[in-house]
Amino acid sequence: MHIDSQRKQRRARGFTLVEIMVVVVIIGILGALVVPKLLGRTGESRVTAAKVDIATMMQALKLYKLDNQRYPSTEQGLVSLVTKPTAGPAANGWKSGGYLEKLPKDPWGNAYQYLSPGIHGEVDIFSLGADGQPGGTGEDADVGSWE
Repeated sequence: MHIDSQRKQRRARGFTLVEIMVVVVIIGILGALVVPKLLGRTGESRVTAAKVDIATMMQALKLYKLDNQRYPSTEQGLVSLVTKPTAGPAANGWKSGGYLEKLPKDPWGNAYQYLSPGIHGEVDIFSLGADGQPGGTGEDADVGSWE
């Protein structure tokens, strides 16, 4: 019986300060290695998110064109995918409920740009990137439907 009580006492003591410190140091080292790699990917993930948004809006524009025999004008803009245009070329075949529930903002919080006719194709949808200015490199580069 004496041996059983010693085993129970050892189990009840918990972790020592040294054991806890070793675990904290290991977690700190892992964090120092992993976090910078994840933070470095935010730019790439924003560009990918912009490309997905643009592809979705391009599909909605194609449906708009099927129903209305033309793309919305630059003046009518992408809002034509959410609400029926009241000015510019008629949209008599506009689908009730629209083509998108709402217009997304680009991953940097800005509105997507739209040109019809486009410079790179029939229509262009693009984001000006992180800096909100035309051109740029890296995360500041424009992301468009022509890519």
